Amino acid sequence: MVRHRVTRRLRHLVAPRLERLPAGSLLVVRALPPAAAATSAELAVDLDAAMSGAMRKLGTR
Repeated sequence: MVRHRVTRRLRHLVAPRLERLPAGSLLVVRALPPAAAATSAELAVDLDAAMSGAMRKLGTR
């Protein structure tokens, strides 16, 4: 049940970051197998980097 554990950890990390997204945005988070061994801090850094990159591509933030 590693997949479910990673899902819960990511859900917890994503929740406070959703307000950064423009209204009406959809967010898809894809976790690869190495995510299972990552710490929550490492997942947070990767999530922030991915969201920042997506926001730059959208021309926001």
